[in-house]
Amino acid sequence: MKISARNILAGTVSRVTLGAVNAEIMLTLEGGGSEVAAIITNDSAKHLGLKEGLRAYAILKASWLMLGKGLDPKKLSARNVLRGKILRVAEGAVNNEVVLQLAGGAELTAIVTRESSHALGLKSGDAADAVFKANNVIIAVD
Repeated sequence: MKISARNILAGTVSRVTLGAVNAEIMLTLEGGGSEVAAIITNDSAKHLGLKEGLRAYAILKASWLMLGKGLDPKKLSARNVLRGKILRVAEGAVNNEVVLQLAGGAELTAIVTRESSHALGLKSGDAADAVFKANNVIIAVD
């Protein structure tokens, strides 16, 4: 299978919490101990056979990521804040592509407006935070 989403983070399911309609899936990422929270339907969780210890992937489109610097996760409503180092910034006429490397080595690509990229002073070597909501995470299994 090929997909257009740029970000595929491999990990292991660390927790599955079923609710009335939706399930919260916690995925511990390979190589760094960071966790990603995903909210999917109970039916999807059952269909995928999600359980603790299962290898799974968090998939995110680059346009779903927001970037910031020095963010306090406790002061945001988004469940996922992953800190990394900017590897490169590709300048565009309207949008910039920013590639962030996480502690475990995984890379995240974000598309942000050129104006926002410049206002934040995003440049290679800087620490930055990728932010995304749990509802935006797509879970996949092999």
